[in-house]
Amino acid sequence: LQDPLAESAQSDPRAIGGGQKQHAVNQKALSAALDQVVTSVVNYVGVDLNTASPALLQHIAGLTAATAGNIVAYRNENGPFQNRQDLLNVPRLGPATFTQCAGFLRIKDGTEPLDNTSVHPESYGLAEKIAGHYGLSHDELKDPEKLAILRDKIQMNAAPKLAASLGAGEPTIKDILEELRKPGRDVRSDFPKPLTRRHVLSLSDLQIGSVVRGTVQNVVDFGAFVDFGLKTPGLVHRSQLSRHPFRHPTDVVHAGDIVEAEIISVDAARGRIGLSMKKVKK
Repeated sequence: LQDPLAESAQSDPRAIGGGQKQHAVNQKALSAALDQVVTSVVNYVGVDLNTASPALLQHIAGLTAATAGNIVAYRNENGPFQNRQDLLNVPRLGPATFTQCAGFLRIKDGTEPLDNTSVHPESYGLAEKIAGHYGLSHDELKDPEKLAILRDKIQMNAAPKLAASLGAGEPTIKDILEELRKPGRDVRSDFPKPLTRRHVLSLSDLQIGSVVRGTVQNVVDFGAFVDFGLKTPGLVHRSQLSRHPFRHPTDVVHAGDIVEAEIISVDAARGRIGLSMKKVKK
């Protein structure tokens, strides 16, 4: 719950269940495709350099299992990293690797405030010029009150004008403006929060007609399985997924979606729960 991505990255992504056809495809190609998705997500979110495990770090662009292990060993021996430049002291992590990985590694409460953003060290000078344009010095980027004032001042439509005056690319300017508006922001904070189990029910406690809220666990040809707090997930048969026509259940729901469904049948002897999403008003 503290960092689901860090835990998920340590697991074989094939274990999440990809449906009935998962074992029918080329397993080497499947592993490569899934690993590419994990790597893409880890780099998009970024990781905390001072808490990330080797399993998580090795998914960062430019890092291997060996360099990830060296980073953790260096951290254990010398204490937390104070800035991204400390990475150059890690054995077998040279300038080329640093250039690849630095922008995806975050350092909270370090000596460099921009280390807690996705701004690459190569663009720090440009970021400082942009902050100076709005009246903030480099050191003031650590002040929450000053950052709040900066956030109110920044307008994204100012990017073309800034790009022209500073001689930089407009996409780069937009990325830096976004980071200065929300330094340290986790992109996942905009997503729906995961559901936690508040109490554990038994099948005998379930009542037909009750509406439950849960997470789609798996999607198959004949429907979707929904985990709503019991050891046994409920099945939403494809005939109960939607009032509107569709070709495949994945046109309606995906694994990880949070949905509401009505209990339409309970078979305690066989351990089966039937759900319907058709009757729940959206």
